Amino acid sequence: MIQLDYLQLFIKLTLGILTFIFQINLFGKNNLAPSSALDQLQNYVLGGIIGGVLYNPNITTLQFMLVLIVWTLVVFILKFARDHSQIIRNVIDGKPIQVIKNGHLLVDNCMRAGISANELMFKLRSSGIYSVTQVKNCIFEKNGQLTIIENDQNNIRFPLISDGQINYDVLELINHDEGWLFEQIKSAGFETVGEIYLGEYFHGKVILTGYKKEKIDHR
Repeated sequence: MIQLDYLQLFIKLTLGILTFIFQINLFGKNNLAPSSALDQLQNYVLGGIIGGVLYNPNITTLQFMLVLIVWTLVVFILKFARDHSQIIRNVIDGKPIQVIKNGHLLVDNCMRAGISANELMFKLRSSGIYSVTQVKNCIFEKNGQLTIIENDQNNIRFPLISDGQINYDVLELINHDEGWLFEQIKSAGFETVGEIYLGEYFHGKVILTGYKKEKIDHR
């Protein structure tokens, strides 16, 4: 009887580890370092399921396997819905909050994000920024981190285009408009901005990498 209990424990543990590996490979490596509420929830619930069932002899291996399958399906459906619906994405992950705009602190947004002045300045100092006036745009992300764009054209840390979306703050910072950017896109052989995986601005050059094309440098 004791050997059977240990055997069931071993089988359940193996199934739990295999399910965790399967979910990581299926849903992406970012689950190892969760960047969204759903990623964190996925890991917490899966850990709770595995930990709670392992030492409960009343739950059979078959029942445990069915629970793991159901939870994997639930996570898959939620992730699919989040990736294909902006409304569901906002409900699940929440929205980033702008806390600094053009060197001015947006106090109401800071309070809504739950970030104190001391915490905000600590995060800015950690990025080498010692005054709000140095910042063109600062976003409090869903994972609690700050995305900072400085008022310095020579210190651009963020791309012009990412995942087919234009970063208008960077575009404004380099003193160009949307029309200029579309000219660069057309000259590089792309039809729309949605075809571009990553667009960088480096030393006066626009470097575009499409989903299906190689990297192209264009002045």
